[in-house]
Amino acid sequence: MSEATTKAEKGGGFFKMLGRIPGANILVPLLLACTINTFFPQVFALGSFTTAMTTGGTGALVGAFLVMVGTTISFESAPKAAVRGAIIIATKVVFCVALALIVQFALGDNLLGLSSMVILAACSGANNSLYAGLMGDYGTEVERGAVAVTTLVVGPPVTMIVLGAAGQAPLGWSLLGAVLPILLGIVLGNCFPSLKKTLSAGLPGIIILTFFAMGSTMTLSQIVQAGLPGILLGVICSVGGALVTVAADRATGGTGVAGAAISSCAGANVATPAAMASVCAERFGGAVLATATAQVAAAAIVTAILTPLITAYVYKRYHVEDAAEQQPTTA
Repeated sequence: MSEATTKAEKGGGFFKMLGRIPGANILVPLLLACTINTFFPQVFALGSFTTAMTTGGTGALVGAFLVMVGTTISFESAPKAAVRGAIIIATKVVFCVALALIVQFALGDNLLGLSSMVILAACSGANNSLYAGLMGDYGTEVERGAVAVTTLVVGPPVTMIVLGAAGQAPLGWSLLGAVLPILLGIVLGNCFPSLKKTLSAGLPGIIILTFFAMGSTMTLSQIVQAGLPGILLGVICSVGGALVTVAADRATGGTGVAGAAISSCAGANVATPAAMASVCAERFGGAVLATATAQVAAAAIVTAILTPLITAYVYKRYHVEDAAEQQPTTA
């Protein structure tokens, strides 16, 4: 065996080992970029293509990612996908609203350092890029398409409505902008089979690039600044949320995988405390705003780690069980 062959096998063995990590194509690039941004942030500030494809290009990459996801969804599965998305996101919202109201009225608005506003800000919206990426690995066509509905609940509207800080937030054109890429992908994939083949083949690669870009906007210090309450918030969102959403998903005919994958905190929700402070500075501004922002940012990072692990576990557990149940019994 040649030396070159040996080196190639060793390299392949290393990447094969990384591939055994649940959600590796999401977690590894995200944590790698997060670590680089923590210790060498100047790398992503070099400008030109480096900045454009990292800190300055997250939105563009997510948009391209959603177009590719859309090409894998057929018209026949779209109604079922909408129903699946509505079930899991509605369950998630009901869970976080119920918990926030308990904290607000029964616990004096303090659950081990977490306020009702922070719980709503972190848990009401899911990281839809993470959801779509996990569905690319573990989900069915219907579950992948559900992201067109789950994107509707991102940012401060749920928090504003529940707390009544500014009344019901209007649904602007940004809502259409969030779902248009995946809708475009669905149309292109169904109308042009050759384009569907081309774009869907690039899905694994765009997942890696997208989550590297997302990681470049995060730092490990965000977890430290938020302390234990921020970490607890992420655990509540991922673990507590998954217990409810997985149960609801399976109870309504789903596999449970979509329910697990939706149990994350949206990166966009990190801006929710600032939105609340803009409408009620006396209650949510100043030190409250700084603490809440750090806690939600920490939750976004913690759930980016926990949610892929939970999803992989749910897939492994129920995929085996469901496959066994479908096997014909012998006399």
